Amino acid sequence: MLRTIDFILALFGLIFGVPILLVIFVLGLFDTGSPLFVQERVGKNKRPFALAKFRTMKLETESVASHLASKASITKLGGFLRKTKLDELPQLWNVLRGDMSLVGPRPNLFNQEELMRAREELGVYAVRPGITGLAQINDIDMSTPDLLARTDAKMISEMSLKNYFVYIFRTIAGAGAGDRVVNK
Repeated sequence: MLRTIDFILALFGLIFGVPILLVIFVLGLFDTGSPLFVQERVGKNKRPFALAKFRTMKLETESVASHLASKASITKLGGFLRKTKLDELPQLWNVLRGDMSLVGPRPNLFNQEELMRAREELGVYAVRPGITGLAQINDIDMSTPDLLARTDAKMISEMSLKNYFVYIFRTIAGAGAGDRVVNK
Protein backbone atom coordinates (compact mmCIF):
# COMPACT_ATOMS: atom_id res chain seq x y z
CA MET A 1 0.00 0.00 0.00
CA LEU A 2 2.84 2.42 0.80
CA ARG A 3 4.31 1.84 -2.67
CA THR A 4 1.03 3.00 -4.23
CA ILE A 5 0.97 6.09 -2.01
CA ASP A 6 4.64 6.74 -2.89
CA PHE A 7 3.84 6.56 -6.58
CA ILE A 8 0.80 8.84 -6.40
CA LEU A 9 2.50 11.47 -4.21
CA ALA A 10 5.69 11.45 -6.32
CA LEU A 11 3.69 11.78 -9.54
CA PHE A 12 1.68 14.72 -8.18
CA GLY A 13 4.85 16.23 -6.72
CA LEU A 14 6.57 16.11 -10.09
CA ILE A 15 3.55 17.38 -12.02
CA PHE A 16 2.84 20.31 -9.69
CA GLY A 17 6.52 20.91 -8.99
CA VAL A 18 7.50 21.42 -12.65
CA PRO A 19 7.70 25.24 -12.35
CA ILE A 20 9.95 24.98 -9.27
CA LEU A 21 12.06 22.25 -10.89
CA LEU A 22 12.53 24.37 -14.01
CA VAL A 23 13.50 27.49 -12.05
CA ILE A 24 16.04 25.56 -9.97
CA PHE A 25 17.38 23.87 -13.11
CA VAL A 26 17.93 27.22 -14.87
CA LEU A 27 19.49 28.78 -11.76
CA GLY A 28 21.72 25.72 -11.51
CA LEU A 29 22.93 26.26 -15.06
CA PHE A 30 24.22 29.67 -14.00
CA ASP A 31 25.54 28.35 -10.66
CA THR A 32 27.61 25.35 -11.79
CA GLY A 33 26.72 24.76 -15.43
CA SER A 34 25.47 21.30 -14.43
CA PRO A 35 22.35 21.56 -12.26
CA LEU A 36 21.64 17.86 -11.84
CA PHE A 37 23.79 15.51 -9.81
CA VAL A 38 23.49 11.76 -10.35
CA GLN A 39 25.37 9.36 -8.11
CA GLU A 40 25.32 5.60 -7.62
CA ARG A 41 23.83 4.70 -4.25
CA VAL A 42 22.95 1.54 -2.35
CA GLY A 43 19.34 0.53 -2.78
CA LYS A 44 17.02 -2.20 -1.55
CA ASN A 45 18.84 -5.51 -1.12
CA LYS A 46 22.10 -3.61 -1.69
CA ARG A 47 21.38 -3.17 -5.39
CA PRO A 48 22.91 -0.07 -6.97
CA PHE A 49 20.74 2.67 -8.41
CA ALA A 50 21.34 6.16 -9.81
CA LEU A 51 20.13 8.79 -7.32
CA ALA A 52 19.23 12.19 -8.79
CA LYS A 53 19.52 15.47 -6.90
CA PHE A 54 20.06 19.10 -7.68
CA ARG A 55 23.76 19.88 -7.52
CA THR A 56 24.72 21.78 -4.37
CA MET A 57 28.51 21.49 -4.59
CA LYS A 58 31.11 22.59 -7.09
CA LEU A 59 31.74 20.22 -10.00
CA GLU A 60 35.25 19.25 -8.86
CA THR A 61 34.07 18.13 -5.39
CA GLU A 62 35.19 14.60 -4.53
CA SER A 63 32.44 11.96 -4.46
CA VAL A 64 32.21 11.33 -0.72
CA ALA A 65 29.49 11.45 1.92
CA SER A 66 28.41 15.02 2.69
CA HIS A 67 29.88 14.95 6.18
CA LEU A 68 33.31 14.31 4.62
CA ALA A 69 33.05 17.15 2.09
CA SER A 70 34.27 20.68 2.66
CA LYS A 71 31.80 23.46 3.43
CA ALA A 72 33.78 25.57 0.94
CA SER A 73 32.60 23.23 -1.84
CA ILE A 74 28.94 24.24 -1.39
CA THR A 75 27.77 26.89 -3.85
CA LYS A 76 25.54 29.82 -2.86
CA LEU A 77 22.56 28.28 -4.62
CA GLY A 78 23.51 24.92 -3.12
CA GLY A 79 23.40 26.33 0.40
CA PHE A 80 19.87 27.59 -0.20
CA LEU A 81 18.76 24.31 -1.79
CA ARG A 82 20.15 22.30 1.13
CA LYS A 83 18.59 24.56 3.74
CA THR A 84 15.16 24.35 2.10
CA LYS A 85 15.64 20.68 1.10
CA LEU A 86 14.74 21.58 -2.49
CA ASP A 87 17.86 19.73 -3.67
CA GLU A 88 15.93 16.52 -2.98
CA LEU A 89 13.09 17.23 -5.46
CA PRO A 90 14.59 15.22 -8.36
CA GLN A 91 14.46 12.15 -6.12
CA LEU A 92 10.72 12.09 -6.75
CA TRP A 93 11.76 10.56 -10.08
CA ASN A 94 13.59 7.82 -8.13
CA VAL A 95 10.41 7.22 -6.13
CA LEU A 96 8.33 6.99 -9.32
CA ARG A 97 10.79 4.46 -10.77
CA GLY A 98 10.61 2.34 -7.62
CA ASP A 99 14.25 2.83 -6.62
CA MET A 100 13.21 4.76 -3.52
CA SER A 101 10.31 5.49 -1.20
CA LEU A 102 9.34 8.88 0.16
CA VAL A 103 10.06 7.45 3.62
CA GLY A 104 12.94 5.12 4.35
CA PRO A 105 16.62 5.03 5.26
CA ARG A 106 18.68 7.59 3.33
CA PRO A 107 20.61 5.78 0.58
CA ASN A 108 24.32 5.64 1.24
CA LEU A 109 27.35 5.35 -1.00
CA PHE A 110 29.02 2.00 -1.54
CA ASN A 111 32.27 3.35 -0.02
CA GLN A 112 30.60 3.94 3.37
CA GLU A 113 31.67 0.53 4.64
CA GLU A 114 31.06 1.10 8.37
CA LEU A 115 27.50 2.22 7.71
CA MET A 116 26.93 -0.65 5.29
CA ARG A 117 28.05 -3.22 7.89
CA ALA A 118 25.85 -1.70 10.59
CA ARG A 119 22.82 -1.51 8.31
CA GLU A 120 23.34 -5.02 7.00
CA GLU A 121 23.48 -6.45 10.54
CA LEU A 122 20.14 -4.79 11.33
CA GLY A 123 18.38 -5.72 8.08
CA VAL A 124 18.01 -2.12 6.89
CA TYR A 125 18.65 -3.04 3.25
CA ALA A 126 15.46 -5.12 3.16
CA VAL A 127 13.47 -1.96 2.38
CA ARG A 128 13.67 0.77 -0.25
CA PRO A 129 15.77 3.76 0.77
CA GLY A 130 13.87 6.99 1.22
CA ILE A 131 14.00 10.74 0.89
CA THR A 132 13.16 11.25 4.56
CA GLY A 133 12.67 9.25 7.70
CA LEU A 134 13.10 9.10 11.45
CA ALA A 135 16.84 9.80 11.32
CA GLN A 136 16.45 12.82 9.05
CA ILE A 137 13.83 14.57 11.17
CA ASN A 138 16.01 13.99 14.24
CA ASP A 139 19.24 15.37 12.70
CA ILE A 140 20.96 11.97 12.63
CA ASP A 141 23.13 11.71 9.54
CA MET A 142 25.77 9.44 8.08
CA SER A 143 28.52 10.89 10.29
CA THR A 144 27.26 8.58 13.07
CA PRO A 145 26.88 5.24 11.25
CA ASP A 146 25.89 3.01 14.19
CA LEU A 147 23.32 5.46 15.53
CA LEU A 148 21.96 5.98 12.02
CA ALA A 149 21.63 2.23 11.40
CA ARG A 150 19.87 1.70 14.75
CA THR A 151 17.50 4.62 14.06
CA ASP A 152 16.76 3.25 10.57
CA ALA A 153 16.03 -0.20 12.01
CA LYS A 154 13.71 1.34 14.62
CA MET A 155 11.87 3.29 11.92
CA ILE A 156 11.43 0.15 9.81
CA SER A 157 10.13 -1.92 12.74
CA GLU A 158 7.67 0.83 13.73
CA MET A 159 6.55 1.80 10.21
CA SER A 160 2.85 2.49 9.89
CA LEU A 161 0.71 4.65 7.66
CA LYS A 162 0.55 7.22 10.46
CA ASN A 163 4.35 7.32 10.90
CA TYR A 164 4.84 7.50 7.13
CA PHE A 165 2.83 10.73 6.98
CA VAL A 166 4.31 12.09 10.23
CA TYR A 167 7.83 11.81 8.76
CA ILE A 168 6.74 13.51 5.53
CA PHE A 169 4.88 16.35 7.24
CA ARG A 170 7.66 16.96 9.78
CA THR A 171 10.18 17.13 6.92
CA ILE A 172 8.02 19.61 4.99
CA ALA A 173 7.60 21.64 8.19
CA GLY A 174 11.38 21.96 8.45
CA ALA A 175 12.41 19.24 10.91
CA GLY A 176 16.00 18.12 10.41
CA ALA A 177 18.93 20.15 9.19
CA GLY A 178 20.18 17.82 6.45
CA ASP A 179 23.58 16.22 6.13
CA ARG A 180 26.41 17.88 8.00
CA VAL A 181 29.32 19.31 6.08
CA VAL A 182 32.72 19.94 7.68
CA ASN A 183 34.22 23.42 7.97
CA LYS A 184 37.36 22.89 5.87
